Amino acid sequence: MYITLQKVNKSFGAEPVLCDVNATLDRQERIGIIGENGAGKTTLIRVILGELYVDSGEVTLGRGVTVGYLAQNAALDTELCIYEEMRTAYAPALAAMAKLRELEAALEQSPHDESLLNAHAEATAVIDAQDAYNMDVQIKKVLSGLEFGPETYDKPIPVLSGGECTRLQLAKLLLQNPDVLILDEPTNHLDFATLEWLEAYLNTYAGAILTVSHDRYFLDAVTNRIWEMEENELHIYKGNYSAYLPQKEAERALQQKQHDADVAKAKKLEDYVARNLVRASTTKMAQSRRKQLEKLEITDRPHQQGYELKFQFEYDLEPYEDVLTTKKLEVVAGTKPLVNSLDLAVLRGDKLIIAGPNGTGKSTLLKVLSGQLRAKSGSIKLGSGVQLGYFEQQQRRRGGRVMDAIWDKWPKMSELEIRSLLARFNFKGEEVFKEVSSLSGGELSRLRFAELLLERPNMLLLDEPTNHLDIYTRESLGKALMAYTGTLLMITHDRYLMKSLGCPILYLENGQADFYENFAALAAHSASAMPTKKAETEKSQDKPSVNAKEERRLKAEVRARAKTLETEIEKLAADITEMENNLSLPEYTTDHVKLGELCDALEDARFAQQERYDEWEKLLEEHGDWLG
Repeated sequence: MYITLQKVNKSFGAEPVLCDVNATLDRQERIGIIGENGAGKTTLIRVILGELYVDSGEVTLGRGVTVGYLAQNAALDTELCIYEEMRTAYAPALAAMAKLRELEAALEQSPHDESLLNAHAEATAVIDAQDAYNMDVQIKKVLSGLEFGPETYDKPIPVLSGGECTRLQLAKLLLQNPDVLILDEPTNHLDFATLEWLEAYLNTYAGAILTVSHDRYFLDAVTNRIWEMEENELHIYKGNYSAYLPQKEAERALQQKQHDADVAKAKKLEDYVARNLVRASTTKMAQSRRKQLEKLEITDRPHQQGYELKFQFEYDLEPYEDVLTTKKLEVVAGTKPLVNSLDLAVLRGDKLIIAGPNGTGKSTLLKVLSGQLRAKSGSIKLGSGVQLGYFEQQQRRRGGRVMDAIWDKWPKMSELEIRSLLARFNFKGEEVFKEVSSLSGGELSRLRFAELLLERPNMLLLDEPTNHLDIYTRESLGKALMAYTGTLLMITHDRYLMKSLGCPILYLENGQADFYENFAALAAHSASAMPTKKAETEKSQDKPSVNAKEERRLKAEVRARAKTLETEIEKLAADITEMENNLSLPEYTTDHVKLGELCDALEDARFAQQERYDEWEKLLEEHGDWLG
């Protein structure tokens, strides 16, 4: 066995997190770890890694077993370039090669020295174990699969975006080829082609894989066993996520049946005792029944998961047939074209997904369609009776309590009505009095869904609505969108959601918009594309002439924006470093709630930093000569 957990218990203060956990991990097992936010997934990983000591029980790592961990805050050497960083994955083999040269020189003088021969054999074994003589082939193969072409090899680490750093750390981890790969949300920042490459790579991986993921499509493609953290306990299921679901449902149904039978038996015993205890002829029998009742253990009800959100988006007014029409629509960012001459006709009840690599203008297009931004040229026409409901990718933090966020917009609602609504989105008890400014990304999303329910729009425009959501809430949202009879335009990278909706996809890349009938058609196109080919080299385009004064003004704006972004990136980097350091402080390691809040804040900071990195890179790409 690579890893064994026996009766593992871990608490933070008086709050238990892991209770009597038993599990094993062996070669070529692919484990997907799922569970509600705060269920203990991160704690379980840290216990396996040895970062946390257990209160009782035992965690055993097999002799000689190596473990590689992809964390969200992966560190890279800022003094190196991409290719040099990849070579550090072969550090033991490189050191062994250097030693081998010394040994071979020494052996020429003493060819029968046993100690030199043994050292030579050990160094050779290290090199062979990493297949180091083929390191350049392996490095280029992995870099290519993870979207790093030869032109990026000399790119310094400090200029990489957050998404690039995550992909590079993953590439390095794959090259190290540990016996156990532990991956924390490995699908972040990856496009379709890269996701397919990664899934194929992991499916042929010789070691074991342990991954925390909210991507159901990825879990189905890669895993063969599911570990679910629920009520501080670990439950193990065979098969991938789709196989887990019917097993879980059958288990819950059986538990509910046993609970109902126990309750019925207890009631029957209680009735008998109540009727016969005072009668002399039946007193002894009643006392016997009472003892049975006292010994009876009633099976617990199945855990009522807070993530089972049941809601539907509804509306009151049916719009006209032609909901949204665009003709020769052109959208730009600065001087870079994002959308060229887009003709679009969206009818009442249509669903359309907008997809494409990061930075291609999906969010900008959605804002143009909603009227928040102006297009460069072309026309947009909203049909009569259209009522828009908009969901931003990054929800704004506001003042006031969760309850006030609803009450301020709908003052005629009673407190009971508001609390009932919020409970449907898992804001229960005292959580309705939490400050909105302190909510995690997932909580802010759920609050916005509650508002959309009350707004009752007949056209939804959603920008990455599954960001920050756990796998269960994603499924709840997916069901609500499938049941929605209004018109839907949605940006998403969630492949399972795309597949479930089965609707057309507008794919943006390099200023071009291509339509695909459904996700299967897009996946087929992605699979047929050359894996290392990103896009055709952009044809040189004539830039509109501008006078010297206008050019100076534009340069000043670009430079000012770049400086602002750099300042914000540095500030966020400092905040992230401080929060990462705080993760190991006693006040957080002993308080599970505070630790969860800190992790959510850390996730939001990283997301904000990634957005600024993307915008900075876009400025550099478009106006590098102005920023030099």
